[in-house]
Amino acid sequence: MEHIAYRSRSELFKYPFSAVKAGEKITFKVVLPRAIQCSGVQLCLHRDNCDEQKFDLFWLRMEGTNEEWWCIDYIPQDSGLYYYHFDYTTPFGVLSIRHNGDTCGVLSGGVHDWQLTVYDRDFKAVDWLKGGLIYQIFPDRFYNSGNKKQNVPADRVLRDDWGGEPDWKPTKEGRVLNNDYFGGDLEGIRQKLDYLSSLGVTCLYLNPIFEAQSNHRYDTGDYEKIDPVLGTEDDLKHLCADAKEHGIRVILDGVFSHTGDDSRYFNKYGRYDSLGAFQSKQSPYYPWYKFQSWPKKYTAWWGIDILPEVREETPSFIDYIAGENGVAAKWLRCGISGWRLDVADELPDAFLDAFRKRVKAENPEALILGEVWEDASNKSSYGHRRRYLQGRQLDSVMNYPFADAILSFIRTGKAEGFADSILMILENYPKCVTDILMNHIGTHDTMRAITALAGESCEGRDRPWQSKHHLSKVDYKKGVLLLKLAAVLQYTLPGVPSLYYGDEAGMEGYKDPFNRGCYPWGRENADLLAFYRALGQVRKRCDCLKDGSFFTVSEMLSCLAFERENATDAILVIINRNEHPITYHLPERWQFKTSVFGETNVTDCVSLGALDAVILKKEK
Repeated sequence: MEHIAYRSRSELFKYPFSAVKAGEKITFKVVLPRAIQCSGVQLCLHRDNCDEQKFDLFWLRMEGTNEEWWCIDYIPQDSGLYYYHFDYTTPFGVLSIRHNGDTCGVLSGGVHDWQLTVYDRDFKAVDWLKGGLIYQIFPDRFYNSGNKKQNVPADRVLRDDWGGEPDWKPTKEGRVLNNDYFGGDLEGIRQKLDYLSSLGVTCLYLNPIFEAQSNHRYDTGDYEKIDPVLGTEDDLKHLCADAKEHGIRVILDGVFSHTGDDSRYFNKYGRYDSLGAFQSKQSPYYPWYKFQSWPKKYTAWWGIDILPEVREETPSFIDYIAGENGVAAKWLRCGISGWRLDVADELPDAFLDAFRKRVKAENPEALILGEVWEDASNKSSYGHRRRYLQGRQLDSVMNYPFADAILSFIRTGKAEGFADSILMILENYPKCVTDILMNHIGTHDTMRAITALAGESCEGRDRPWQSKHHLSKVDYKKGVLLLKLAAVLQYTLPGVPSLYYGDEAGMEGYKDPFNRGCYPWGRENADLLAFYRALGQVRKRCDCLKDGSFFTVSEMLSCLAFERENATDAILVIINRNEHPITYHLPERWQFKTSVFGETNVTDCVSLGALDAVILKKEK
């Protein structure tokens, strides 16, 4: 068996385990066989795109008769991304300790350095979201208050068949207009605050609410106005105020990488009384856009011509969005508690820096959460390494790596390797970030979770196919069981679960727009809804879910078990993905403990049914 000299994910070898702040001490330890006659070990470390530095480890002690421990305390002075390995000297020359993708340091043959994330000394993410629950709402499809819609443009289709299939068929010209509206509004959300509170919701994330010419509203028409179908600025103020009384905060979707072509800024069709960039080079908005040949040839987001890209680093645009009286400040003053930044990885550093400065000046406790699909600690875009989580840009991100790990395990039953996906993020992110990660398993951009877990793959399938395919009764029944398991993971892993409206009611659907149906009021899956309410209570009862450490107990044979622990309490989560019952023999420290979810008969073991889960708890 090959000797493992270093494990970056064990605090025995590296403490602290996660990212560190500049000026904080890190202790590295390496263990080598005495037989190799090592005479010296060096930490070889370089900051991203900088020269390597070497630091000598000191001989610490012998462990048994054949292990020599070497140690060093290192204090990084500057924030940034660092990479490191170890060199060791023997009578046979200088060799290196690196890893082969599993983070376990081997004495020879390793090819990868380890990553060390160092963040700003004064970085502190918001605390109010810790231990909470996010609920994401696609506003047009959640609840229609019944209030008469005022000042609605004539080219919109107001539907009266709540729950009907969203219109997806293209026009004769091949365009999908997205101009049908079911009438969900801000007042409707306000009327359902008691329902949201019963789920344990502490934060509402609303997809775009600003005036736009589509039902998804990612084609912003006016950043300073609420879309008329949704209501008014006063409606938003009332929603925020009443939500606060329920212990719920509201964050909005900020779409700043592009606008709509049918907007007061571009004004391609002359809808607005402004002088748009499409109309004149003298427009105050002309510098915002990327024209190759004015006015008809311009850069559009992902080539979608209704979404002209913005030059976000343009001073006038930054001032408009992030100035003292800009868009960010305006809506914070109306009572919102933060922003989710759409495609944050397409926003340049100059914009993100200015946005954070303004938001935190307005309210230091306002949340800035970014859409980044990959590991946000080492993402590269705009030709350089990004620094989203180093203290001057985002508080946290949407946690796609966790979502992928959860859905993969629940779909396939393969438990082995699950922990690696979790530990990768916990190792690379600041602890204050991981405590408030947005842990979703479905959003407006993905299939409904139950469909993703139990449905036929839609890869390569067009919208006509997706519109006709639904879960059979058998697949739906199994999908409910799989969704429950996925939800247990989502609610107990480090971070904050984000529930996409209607998942708790059993809504299904493939990709846009079939994942954006109307909430089925009065037709919810009652069993599933009760399950989600019970999970919400678990989050309230278990303090360790706010900031507790994560430790894998076992991951094999389609069964996963892990612990969360802080100074107040601890939980053990066991997931049986097998389609047959199992008996799980408990570690001694968990025998005869209290079940707070699932099977209540706990002895030195616990029984789990097929596709079942249990959560045990102990007080400190």
